[in-house]
Amino acid sequence: MKEIKTEPATADFSRRDFMKTAGVGIIGAPYLAKTAWKQTPPSDLIRHAVIGTGNMGRNHTKTFGNTKGCDLVAICDVDPEQLGKALKTVPNPDKVKTYSDFRELLKDKSIDSVSIASPDHWHTPLALWAMMAGKHVYLEKPCSHNIKETDILVKAAKKFNKCVQHGTQRRSNGDHMEGMKQMRNGIIGKVHTIKAIDHQHREAIGRAPAQEPPAGVNYDMWLGAAPKVPFTTNRWHYTWRWFWDYGNGDAANDGVHQIDVAVWALGDRYPKRVVSSGGQYFYNDDHQTPDTQTTIFEYDDTQIIWEMRLWTPYNMEGHDNGNVAYGTEGKMEFGRAGVIVTKGKEQTKIVSPEVVEAIIPNFLTAVRENNPAKLHSPIEKGAIATNMAHLANITTRLGASSLTYDPIRQEIKCPGFEAQANALLGRAYRKGYELPFKG
Repeated sequence: MKEIKTEPATADFSRRDFMKTAGVGIIGAPYLAKTAWKQTPPSDLIRHAVIGTGNMGRNHTKTFGNTKGCDLVAICDVDPEQLGKALKTVPNPDKVKTYSDFRELLKDKSIDSVSIASPDHWHTPLALWAMMAGKHVYLEKPCSHNIKETDILVKAAKKFNKCVQHGTQRRSNGDHMEGMKQMRNGIIGKVHTIKAIDHQHREAIGRAPAQEPPAGVNYDMWLGAAPKVPFTTNRWHYTWRWFWDYGNGDAANDGVHQIDVAVWALGDRYPKRVVSSGGQYFYNDDHQTPDTQTTIFEYDDTQIIWEMRLWTPYNMEGHDNGNVAYGTEGKMEFGRAGVIVTKGKEQTKIVSPEVVEAIIPNFLTAVRENNPAKLHSPIEKGAIATNMAHLANITTRLGASSLTYDPIRQEIKCPGFEAQANALLGRAYRKGYELPFKG
């Protein structure tokens, strides 16, 4: 297999308005840093905090804590056991403050940025509170629990002029960047189909009885906007993803990565129609979200086919999760193994001609320069893939044959299911956990 390289190319939102929209109750109004509206860049050493210290959060504490130019100063979680595990991953545990309440963390005016690795239903609320307290945000995928939240988040990032990096890290992969460039230059001809493949074997979770939350856990805050229900171990670490109140199944968990690469290849635009099918074919347990799902995102002259199966191992098809772009003159595969072009019997590996910053160092560069334009995966791009995952779920949940979505009007057309479909664009928020910013 040969390699191909190319030469490298040379807020006016008032405090009074803020307090009106912040809401009151259990959560109350966030602390508004005195410097929140100033555009003064932070010091060279960025003071960073992590909110949410589960598996992904501990990856954040480890990575931010060991990245040059970053000083990890605080971590936050409602679960003291998770906090203890996270402290073991940082290089300076004696200098890292721990919090169980994010509001207290956000009061620290010296913190420049936060990363959010909470359950999905807390992603947008926490990001909004952080921006309103003057912080830049690294936000794990998916950026939201629903489409209305996504759109509010994009507006907030623009209003407060904050760097908001979405955790779809393939956009910070140099080989992927080079592959996109060469695809647009016609290396595989006209591209009329892109597959986004999400297949793996995930174990069943069984059925878990109601019980008392773990000692020291603020379960009410963990639930946040979601309805109040008894605690079960299946509605807890990691497996919360398979419940609609907190997650969005594998469409927004892993599928958003593959959908994002496909959307990137098509110039970051919404489809004209969404067709989807799927359901619970494999699991017979507490899962609410599909284990099997196929969605076609239709455009005028091309399509994205996203396929998800949670009961087939990677080696069944000989490749990891990823993408395949089919052109009139060949195909291009994107995955953890790299970017590979196949034309006839010849295979070529696409390699970046220059070193590209990984997604977390790229975020820190943008924060240091106080410049959202520097981000490789800015929220306005991550928003499209996230919303497309939500649209796939809406179509599948309703059993509708198809739907169309107008991103300007934020409106779904879905014959026979219109009221239900548009209701799923947002959610009801439990009193005290309303969004602090309405857009």
